[in-house]
Amino acid sequence: MPQSFATPSPFTAPFTSSGRSALVQAPPWHYAGWLVNVAFEFDAVRGAALVPAELGAPTGRGCVHFADWQARGDDGQALLDPVYAQYRETIVVLELAGRPGEAARFYCPLIYVDQDISLLRGWLQGWPKKIGNTWLTRSLPLIHPAASPLSQGSRLGASLSVKERRLVDASVTLTGEKAERLGLLGAPTIGAVGWPDLTQPGSVATPRYLRADIIDCVESGWTGGTATLQFHEHPVEELALLGEVRASTASAGWMGITVRGALAA
Repeated sequence: MPQSFATPSPFTAPFTSSGRSALVQAPPWHYAGWLVNVAFEFDAVRGAALVPAELGAPTGRGCVHFADWQARGDDGQALLDPVYAQYRETIVVLELAGRPGEAARFYCPLIYVDQDISLLRGWLQGWPKKIGNTWLTRSLPLIHPAASPLSQGSRLGASLSVKERRLVDASVTLTGEKAERLGLLGAPTIGAVGWPDLTQPGSVATPRYLRADIIDCVESGWTGGTATLQFHEHPVEELALLGEVRASTASAGWMGITVRGALAA
């Protein structure tokens, strides 16, 4: 006998009667991952091209995060079929100038991921995700030449390619010293969400600015490092609008968060 349509209906398409094939289930969403973070400086005047004027001006400081994530919903089923749970991404955030005494905030103009589930979860939160391939050296809990332990002298690499063209290259040499949180690890980060209405030809999206509603943040502590960083020209992607970038500091470590929704920025 055919199933009747589920109530409530699936959280996202496909909108089937069971909801089983919905690309994204409703939050909360739980994430744990390994991150390599490189803080950088850039030309703030050039960087204004990537920041909505209504949010303020960039300060000339930013961070790129290379992440190897594992994610699940409350039922935990994705961890038993890890092709649904695991993905890698590269996140670029730019610091916004605030009024004196205001806490730091970041804006995310560009982010690249290799998993469609993460892509849609990101769009719903205001992260402007596109498909890209991220690779980063993992640190393993072994004293071994291939393990890249979190200790002085270990070297880590990370890269991003989009449509088979290299977009970002980074290398980090760990100092073994404790590091502060960098970029979105330590400050609210704003994204934009908006959709054009195809029933009105010629209409464009009117973005709303959101930040993820994050709870239950845990971390291993961050090991500091020095870094090199390069953004490459690309025929479509606009990261090179920032001009020459100068890596200022770096870190690596593990963290876990839970996202229960989004908040107005």
